[in-house]
Amino acid sequence: MTASTEPSSGALSPRQADDLLAAEPAVLTGALIGYARVSTKDQILDRQTAALEAAGCIRIFADKESGRNADREELRKALDYLRPGDTLVVPSLDRLGRSLQDLIAIVAGLRKRGVGFRSLKEALDTTTPGGRLVFHVFAALAEFIRELIVEGTLEGLAAARARGQRLGRPPAMTREQIRHARALLAQPDATIASIARLIGVSRSTIYKYVPELKADGGLQSVDAPEPQPQIEAGPEAQA
Repeated sequence: MTASTEPSSGALSPRQADDLLAAEPAVLTGALIGYARVSTKDQILDRQTAALEAAGCIRIFADKESGRNADREELRKALDYLRPGDTLVVPSLDRLGRSLQDLIAIVAGLRKRGVGFRSLKEALDTTTPGGRLVFHVFAALAEFIRELIVEGTLEGLAAARARGQRLGRPPAMTREQIRHARALLAQPDATIASIARLIGVSRSTIYKYVPELKADGGLQSVDAPEPQPQIEAGPEAQA
């Protein structure tokens, strides 16, 4: 079964948060699997891999990808390689997760599979009570931040509506363009097609923003053909 690096949802449920404190993996096999990452192909992994080897990792997976990239091939391989009782080891937390929420989701997924997690720089270890407590605090903090963002967004939208500010996509025609279109349509030789080209919109847009056209049956939707010049008949034709 392939393990995903993406969070399954935006926030952890109370049960998922409690799972972060559960004593998993129950039985440690002692297998330490390392994961290292640098952001560009020009950067060197040597320092990270040396730290992971010194920590006792028996196998190391390494990506040369930006942390913003959700599809990291070596991380996916590392997660697939882990077995219950193993521990995933990283040089630092920012090498694993793209964000705090992403990091918590990955660690929570590991714990569901009975896999431990260690970060060398921060000295975090979810196989210990102290490490599990830290991640529990992280999960609570991530949820708090998410709620603040949602609350701030809703308050901002409400304030914009109270000011009469239009939300969403801008209209296809401005008020000035609508007035201009109505003035042009009042001319007897005007057509919707020619006015739409002049304003720079489609004919359907003209109908949408000048609804009285539908009630009146609309105007001619195509330009009238220009009159052809008359050719006078010669003497032979008159004969």
